[in-house]
Amino acid sequence: MQRHFRWHDYLAINIYYLGLATLSNTMAPLVIPLLVEQFVGEAQKASYYGTMRLWALMLALLAQAFWGILSDRNASRWGRRRPFILGGTLADLVFIAAIGFSAGLNGMMGFWFLFAMYLLLQVASNAAQAAQQGLIPDLVPENQRGRFSAIKAVFEVPLPVIIVSFTVGRLIGAGNMWGGILAMSAVLVVSMLIALFVREERLQETVAPLDWQPFARLVAMTALFASIILGLGEAIKLGGALLIGVKDVTTLFLAFGGAGFVAMAIAVALGVWVSVRLSIGAAARANPAFTWWVVNRLAYLVSVVNLSTFTVYFLQGRLGLVREQAAGPAANLLLVLGIFILIFALLAGWLADRFGHKRIVALAGIVAAFGVAIAIATPDLTVISIGGAFIGAATGMFYTANWALGTSLVPKAEAGRYLGISNLAGAGAGAVGAYIGGPIADFFTVNVPSVPGLGYVLLFAIYGVMFLFSVLALARVK
Repeated sequence: MQRHFRWHDYLAINIYYLGLATLSNTMAPLVIPLLVEQFVGEAQKASYYGTMRLWALMLALLAQAFWGILSDRNASRWGRRRPFILGGTLADLVFIAAIGFSAGLNGMMGFWFLFAMYLLLQVASNAAQAAQQGLIPDLVPENQRGRFSAIKAVFEVPLPVIIVSFTVGRLIGAGNMWGGILAMSAVLVVSMLIALFVREERLQETVAPLDWQPFARLVAMTALFASIILGLGEAIKLGGALLIGVKDVTTLFLAFGGAGFVAMAIAVALGVWVSVRLSIGAAARANPAFTWWVVNRLAYLVSVVNLSTFTVYFLQGRLGLVREQAAGPAANLLLVLGIFILIFALLAGWLADRFGHKRIVALAGIVAAFGVAIAIATPDLTVISIGGAFIGAATGMFYTANWALGTSLVPKAEAGRYLGISNLAGAGAGAVGAYIGGPIADFFTVNVPSVPGLGYVLLFAIYGVMFLFSVLALARVK
C-alpha cells in the first residue's frame, strides 16, 4: 500500500539514530577509554577496558532483544515505540550524568562505579534503540523502505561522526569532558524530541501469547559465546605470564602476534559455529555457506570495530600524547573513516552489481589490511590518516556488499531468523577484539617500555591479519 509521506516524516522517523550514534561515538572511543585510564593507570588500561567492553556488549545484545519483544507487544495509546524511546532516553541521561560525575573519583572504586553505570547505560539505550528499529517496519510500506533506509544511513554514520569530530572531540581534547558530554546529550535529547512527533497509532490487533523461547535461545547463545571469549582471553593472560622475563623484543612480538591472531580466529570461528547451531540447528548443515558468511562478517568487524575502539590509546602510545590530548586527533581520524565509509558504501552498490558481491567483499578485506599496514608504518598523524582513509573505503564497500551477499544466502521465508544472527556478529566483534587484545597491549606497556606504543602497533597488526582471515573465510562461501 502506498502512503504519502512529507519531508518531515523522513526526518522524524530516522533522526533518533543520530542521537544513538552520537552517544556511541562519544562514549566508546573517547569518554570511557580516558576514564578507564584515569582509574586503573597506564599499565592496565587496555585489559580493563576490554573487560568492560565484553560485558557491556553482551548485555547490550540481550537488552535489545528483550526490549524489542516488549515494545512489539506494547498497546499504549501513545503508540508501540515512542514510550520506549522517551523512557530509554530519560534513563540514558541519568546514567550519562553518573558517568560524568565518575570523573571526580579515583582508583578501583571509580572504575567499578563507571563499570556499573556503563552497563546500565547499555540497558537504557537499547530500550530506546530496540523501539526505534521498529519504526520503519511499523510505518513504512515495503516499496518505500529503501529511501527511508538511505536517510537512516546518513543519520547513523556521517552526521554523528562529523558532530563528534567538530564539537565533542574538540571539547574533550581541550580537557573539557563535561562540555563534550553535555554537547552529546543535547544531540540525544533534541533527536528524541523530534522523534516523538512520529505519527504512531495504538496497537489494535490482539497480541499473541508471549513466546520466550527465541529469547532463551539467545541467552544460551550469548552465554556460550561469552564463555569462549573469556577462556581464550585467560589463555592469552597465562601466556603473557609465561613470557615475563624474555628480553628479546622480536621474540615477544612474534609470539604474542601469533597467539593473539590464533585466539581471535578461534573465537570467531568457534563462536559463530556454536551460535549458528543453537539458532538454526540442523539447517546449518544444509547451508554451510551461511555459516562461513557469518565468520567472514564477524572477522572483519572484529578488526574495524576495535581499530576505532583503541584509537585513543594507539595515538597516545604512537605519538606520545597524554590523556585528553589524543581525543581531538582521534575524533578527526574517525571523521576521515566515516567520510570514506559513506562515499564507498554508495559506490559499492554499483561495483557489486557489476563485479559480484563476493569479489567486492574480498577486495574490502585486502584493502583494509593494506590500510592498517600504512597506519602502523610510522608515527606520523598524516600517514595514520591516510591508512584510515583506506580502511574507511574498504569498510564502506564491505557494509554494502557483505550484507547483499548474506541476503542471497538465506531462505526467503526465514530471512529474519537467519539474518538476526548478524546482531551477534556486531556485538561479538567488540567483545572478541577488546577482551583478547587488551592484555596484549598492556603486556608491552609494562614489559617493553623502551618502545612506546609497541603493544598497540602489534594489536593493530593483528587486526590487519584478521581482515585477511575474513577473506580466507569468504573462500568457503559458495
